[in-house]
Amino acid sequence: MQLERIAAARPAAVILREKDLAPMEYAGLLREAMGICRSHKVDCVAHSFPEAAKLTGCTALHMPLRALSAMPEGKRRVFRTLGASCHSVEDALLARKLGCTCLTAGHIFATACKPGLEPRGLEFLRAVCAAVDVPVYAIGGISPENIAAVREAGAAGACVMSGFMAAEDPAALMERLRDGLR
Repeated sequence: MQLERIAAARPAAVILREKDLAPMEYAGLLREAMGICRSHKVDCVAHSFPEAAKLTGCTALHMPLRALSAMPEGKRRVFRTLGASCHSVEDALLARKLGCTCLTAGHIFATACKPGLEPRGLEFLRAVCAAVDVPVYAIGGISPENIAAVREAGAAGACVMSGFMAAEDPAALMERLRDGLR
């Protein structure tokens, strides 16, 4: 299973993003992912399913900003880690006001996940990082070749989705990403 191989590579966290599942299907997958992550001492973050996170005891949640905005404050506060996807400085400021403890900002570089959409770039990332007092993680087109630029722009780190899901050797990719930061 690819998730097992990714967790064994020891990223800081795994965000389980499976938006097309029914809530109970997602809860089952989240429970399994949490077990895999726990066995490798890697944080597991639920995505888009706050009730499934609560049901499984997952204390970290990442949400699209629009969905997070619709969540009552009491439901947001139960998560030790709360993140949101941001696409502007205004988004980042709103996410922080809603109680987010971290943010993703993107997409920074061109990526096959967003064909035809112009990347927001490093200046955007710098502006988001300067606007908020929580860790910002860059997302979109992150590679070993450009991860140092992301860190230099002020990001706490980066999220890599397609690269890890397609990697034959996630541990080798993780090592190349770490090398890119040295």
